[in-house]
Amino acid sequence: MTTHPLPIKLSVPEAHLFWEIEVLYEDEHLLAVSKPAGLHATPDREAPRMPHLMGLLHAGIAQAKPFATSRHLSYLASTHRLDPEVSGVLLMAKSKPVLIALANEFSTGKPYLGYVALVAGDLGQAKLTVNAGLIEHPQRPDLQRVDTKKGKMARTELTIAEKFRGYSLLNCRLSTHRHHQVRAHLQHIKLPACGDKPYGGKQLLLSQMKKRYQVKDGKSERPLTTGPALHAERIWFKHPVTGLPLEIRAPWPKELTVAVKYLRRYMANSF
Repeated sequence: MTTHPLPIKLSVPEAHLFWEIEVLYEDEHLLAVSKPAGLHATPDREAPRMPHLMGLLHAGIAQAKPFATSRHLSYLASTHRLDPEVSGVLLMAKSKPVLIALANEFSTGKPYLGYVALVAGDLGQAKLTVNAGLIEHPQRPDLQRVDTKKGKMARTELTIAEKFRGYSLLNCRLSTHRHHQVRAHLQHIKLPACGDKPYGGKQLLLSQMKKRYQVKDGKSERPLTTGPALHAERIWFKHPVTGLPLEIRAPWPKELTVAVKYLRRYMANSF
């Protein structure tokens, strides 16, 4: 494994946009980074001019940016989906043969992606597996909905990681990799991720937890998360070259860390 402790710096100067992309894992075959929420991973068909991570990386390779030349990069391709609104681990292949090997592995139902989701409500049991096919929403093609007859097979295993009064932190393990899979499955069981407005998730507010909370005069309360309280925390798979098992983790973003801190402080279960 090659260590590159410094983040990859990307920018669109004319739009005053700058990112520092944390490198989670790297060797001569693979590169895994922590994608920030709000940055598209790949081109968006609804907004093709929107900057996206893969495009910025490819531009950096073409322009011989330091992050590319220091790694001798000439090829990068993402191996799985990651929603623009969602932060977390994104795995990339450094060559086409490695990409093909990983694509073949993904098609078998492995590797697994692991998300954490903060929801309002209770799962009702320690574990729940959602086997529900997904299809493009007829009125909102950018969203997915459950369709047990026409939908593509999708499987998400949900486990309670931590419970609070009125809220739950869930571990979500995916053995299929459909667009918006976790978000659509959580909506299907009536537990959308907090802050996931397109799927019915309500904002997470400190005033809902802290007694005698007051907003400063002339100000409005800001939600604790600016988007879905959802994070792609880890991916585990068999290395396409060495054959050894590999797990890569992405640290929680600040918003999720702060939200859980407040829930533990003000909404902890009392027994």
